[in-house]
Amino acid sequence: MDIGFRRAGFRIAVAVEIDPSCCDTLRANAPETPIINKSVVDVSGKEILETAGLDVGEAALVIGGPPCQSFSLAGLRKGLDDERGKLLFEYVRVVRETLPKGFVLENVKGLTNWDNGRALQLLIDELSKPIEYNGAKYQYTVSKPQVLNAVDYDTPQYRERLIIVGNRVGKTFKYPAPHIFEPHKTVWDAIGQLPKAEKPSENAIRIAETIKARREKYGY
Repeated sequence: MDIGFRRAGFRIAVAVEIDPSCCDTLRANAPETPIINKSVVDVSGKEILETAGLDVGEAALVIGGPPCQSFSLAGLRKGLDDERGKLLFEYVRVVRETLPKGFVLENVKGLTNWDNGRALQLLIDELSKPIEYNGAKYQYTVSKPQVLNAVDYDTPQYRERLIIVGNRVGKTFKYPAPHIFEPHKTVWDAIGQLPKAEKPSENAIRIAETIKARREKYGY
């Protein structure tokens, strides 16, 4: 998401990421972005804003994709009964504590029908609740969630993702219409000119052999 927003003209003021290896990747590719290497559960809105050099209400957007494994159709689908599923509401907390002009939330399509849509409706309800800050009241208008497929936007991948957008400045958001490309761009179109891949390392082969057991144990 951060790459897309940079290309759209935004500056990523701060990132929150629990995985140290992912933080190394972020630092290597976006050295100008401050990174908080913690679980979002342990990060307050105040710390996020201080790290970004912003005050409450100054940020244009909070963007993010809370962990999706508990809602994914490829997982065990424990949803809100899984601690990872509850991180959806940590996203809500960050929005409410930092008061950005708007937010963009991304998650798997499976969130739409978990427990007949209960989790999704709870999420929308929480994002829509009024907020009081310094004697003023704020409230986000939340768009109707929509599932978008990356292949319809000139990306060489069939990847459906639920997108939820909201703002507190009275704007009506309209999702971009799919760009119909025929034929769709293929993976070969995207990476076919790369050099021939080298033989996988012993470490890569060893990790690959653990995927089936990990799927059975953890659901992803």
